[in-house]
Amino acid sequence: MPNEKTLRELGTLTGSEVRGPGAEAVVITGVGPLDQAGPGLLTFVADKKHRPQLSATQASAVIIPPDIDWDKPCLVNRNPYLAFAKVAELFAPPVPFPPAGVHPSAVVHPEAVVEPGAAVGPFCVVGARAVIGARTVLVAQVFIGDDTQVGGDCILYPQVVVRERIRIGQRVIIHPGAVLGADGFGFVPEGEHYRKLPQIGTIVIEDDVEIGAAVTIDRATLGETRLGQGCKIDNLVQIAHNVQIGPHTVVAAQTGFSGSTILGRHVMVGGQVGTAGHLTVGDNAVLAAQSGILRDVEPGGAVFGCPARPHREAMRLLAEYGKLTEMRRRIEQLEKRLKALEGK
Repeated sequence: MPNEKTLRELGTLTGSEVRGPGAEAVVITGVGPLDQAGPGLLTFVADKKHRPQLSATQASAVIIPPDIDWDKPCLVNRNPYLAFAKVAELFAPPVPFPPAGVHPSAVVHPEAVVEPGAAVGPFCVVGARAVIGARTVLVAQVFIGDDTQVGGDCILYPQVVVRERIRIGQRVIIHPGAVLGADGFGFVPEGEHYRKLPQIGTIVIEDDVEIGAAVTIDRATLGETRLGQGCKIDNLVQIAHNVQIGPHTVVAAQTGFSGSTILGRHVMVGGQVGTAGHLTVGDNAVLAAQSGILRDVEPGGAVFGCPARPHREAMRLLAEYGKLTEMRRRIEQLEKRLKALEGK
């Protein structure tokens, strides 16, 4: 096959120990899930809780952590998930991209700059004085506004909108339907009506950021909305005006950040988290799924719940909620006994 590797080669690639009878010569032609992988495929087990499923797998080899015993061909790695990601990248089928150059159906302003090796696909629009970096791909139906800069080696998938005066760094990936540069939600009361506050700031996306499908990132009222280097934003996330997200922060789906929220470095944000505006979340903090963040979170803090509390406190309260029905029943019984005693 054109793309096959021995387990020994994959062990070298991932920095894993090769174990099992005849393991080094086992040929791998692809990857698959634990319960579906068959001969020729490699799968993985991240921790001991999935050990029972391992016995039923038909995969030719498995990536496992050191604390799992397995007498068949395997790769042993302290971070099986990362090792599997490296192998999956090797076997991933190529994504079809348009060839370098400008497709005949695209509309590129005469003052725009499309650097060498860049591809502007079907029905894309590139505005005046916009810059499309070298080897960047606008797959199809992408809109790039006036004076916007897109760095090199980026991928913008179909129906991405990047409005005017926005700066995007190198190696940025933006998935379908994302909108960068819509106006922030800024209105000033004027009698019984609201006057629109012009949103005249910008957005800065630093290098190696990945933005999921249907994400919306509002331009700043003044200044900039910024996503730091290496941020990973899941689908359906709303990032309001003037939000600052520090480097290598990860944000799960359906999260919403209100205006001027500041997140530090390496923050982990679970799904459906919401923040009030003008909050600061410190470096390395963890915001558990569905948390409502109403006040600052200290560096390294872990919070959960709505309103969010320190994680241990929130889990203890959650456990107590489950006892409320029984507690109410016992109180009612005690009240009846008390009334009976008072009657005597």
